[in-house]
Amino acid sequence: MKVTELLRKDIMLMDLQSTTKNEVIDEMIASLEKHHVINNADQFKEAILKREEQATTGLGNGIAMPHAKTAAVNEATVLFAKSNKGVDYESLDGEPTYLFFMIAVPDGLYDTHLQALAALSRSLLDEKFIEGLKSAKTPDEVVNIFRKKEEESEEKEVNVQADTSEKPFIVAVTACPTGIAHTYMAEEALKKKAAEMNVDIRVETNGSEGVKNRLTDDEIRRAKGVIVAADKKVEMARFNGKPLLERPVSEGINKPEELISKVIKGDAPTFHAENDDRQKEEPSNTSVWGKIYKDLMNGVSHMLPFVVGGGILMAISFLFESTLGDDSVTFKFLNTIGGNAFNFLIPILAGYIAMSIGDRPGLMPGMVGGLMAVNSNAGFLGGLAAGFLAGYIVVFLKKLFRGMPRSLEGLKPILLYPILSLFIVGTLMYFVIGPIFSSINTAVVDFLSDMGTANAVLLGALLGGMMSIDMGGPFNKAAYTFSIGVFTDTGDGSFMAAVMAGGMIPPLAIALATTFFKNKFTDEERRSGLSNYLLGISFITEGAIPFAASDPLRIIGSSIVGSAIAGGLTQLWNTAIPAPHGGIFVIALAERPFMFLIALLIGTVITGLLIGFWRKPVKQ
Repeated sequence: MKVTELLRKDIMLMDLQSTTKNEVIDEMIASLEKHHVINNADQFKEAILKREEQATTGLGNGIAMPHAKTAAVNEATVLFAKSNKGVDYESLDGEPTYLFFMIAVPDGLYDTHLQALAALSRSLLDEKFIEGLKSAKTPDEVVNIFRKKEEESEEKEVNVQADTSEKPFIVAVTACPTGIAHTYMAEEALKKKAAEMNVDIRVETNGSEGVKNRLTDDEIRRAKGVIVAADKKVEMARFNGKPLLERPVSEGINKPEELISKVIKGDAPTFHAENDDRQKEEPSNTSVWGKIYKDLMNGVSHMLPFVVGGGILMAISFLFESTLGDDSVTFKFLNTIGGNAFNFLIPILAGYIAMSIGDRPGLMPGMVGGLMAVNSNAGFLGGLAAGFLAGYIVVFLKKLFRGMPRSLEGLKPILLYPILSLFIVGTLMYFVIGPIFSSINTAVVDFLSDMGTANAVLLGALLGGMMSIDMGGPFNKAAYTFSIGVFTDTGDGSFMAAVMAGGMIPPLAIALATTFFKNKFTDEERRSGLSNYLLGISFITEGAIPFAASDPLRIIGSSIVGSAIAGGLTQLWNTAIPAPHGGIFVIALAERPFMFLIALLIGTVITGLLIGFWRKPVKQ
């Protein structure tokens, strides 16, 4: 696929009227929405702004490439826009931006689309090409300029094997968080500058289509040095012992000559994998809680597919048990599949927590520690302890063996780390962690079993309210993770009912408020509010985030009230949902489903009315 197949003339904006960065984004998104390229403008803008928070897409030289990959996009499209006056887009060079390429990418993007977008990114480093676009007056001229560029590129694809034996040889890796634009622009900039400097270079790209042009062991061995221009974590251990420069991907685009020169002159520091204990995707000022939360969420995110798949199949099996009996083949079949998935929950949780802390060597001892937690009845809490324990033991072993001779480096990942980490984790889990957390787990289960109605209502209200505090953030995940832990250890879905009701209410209440209090919302908000009906019944709390971001006090405050009331009512009326996700689509599996729906309705109406009466009328 070519760029011209993604570049639509009918959506181009040849004379942007906006004067600020935010206005430019809104004007381009409006064109995409008008021509049905996107199905949810708010969701798409949220994805665009999230990418801008990571690093500005104002690349300098008068160019900006705002881009996002999201389900809000119907078809892969490139919108070209031009500002004749120039806009302050917070570009890397601080200069005004004149040319804009808004790239809209759907979740199910094909490799052919990605290759076209990579070609677009590389083309933007051609000054003659850029000058042509700046002088273009009509959409037809823009398309013709792109067609000519594609024809030139096809002619250049005839490979001429030059004698590079006398040239210095270096290797590089480029990567950005979304892997759509900057990855390939940095690749092109490095290759172009290397050719000018008579340097032979091989560039590996870590983009949305995966790793391309992967560097071989022989190439790394022969290279004089390595350039890693990346804004996300890439595979680094293979560069152990090589001179290496690690820089943001923007420097690969804007400072290729400086990077190549430093490597060629021997000014790059030698990279030692054993000293690479920092988490590259984290800023240096990350708090202790932020680090713990990231590690925990790495485990939870890998565990969730097992929870959702296994939990829902087990819940469906209970329906057949209630109608056909526990001897039915259907019940046993579904229950066995779901149960087998559940057997992996705690080992997966512990393994990926440990891997987040100690990298790949932490995975095995973490998973074994998690399995030992299951076998010793230490449960979910024991699995958490096993994951963090295994991760930090691996970190300790890395520091312990840092001074080993380089000739013995190969022994560490294949012999020393696996044996010693497993022995230490296994010993501590068997004699210390397992017994302690088994007692704690038993006490928690007994407490929950003996808990009176009043205490259950209070806990349900707390869990429900927490789901609305940050709508997908740490408080939300803490409540959800606690409920999964109880569900995993006891099979009791009572608290799952509380958190599910609490998480469904914010989007549902916003949808309700935008329907019945039209004068309190803009036209755009009312259109977005309709989509929250579907998001709400599907238990996707994040649909409320754009509204909460624009009016946090009223939206979040109202949501907490309604979610807490609904969470408490689910416990007062003894409802339970034996499935960790699904929203309205798993209500049939619930205990006392009608009472759950009543609790959900009450909480939604209360929050919807609070939002509607609290907000002030908007001025259209």
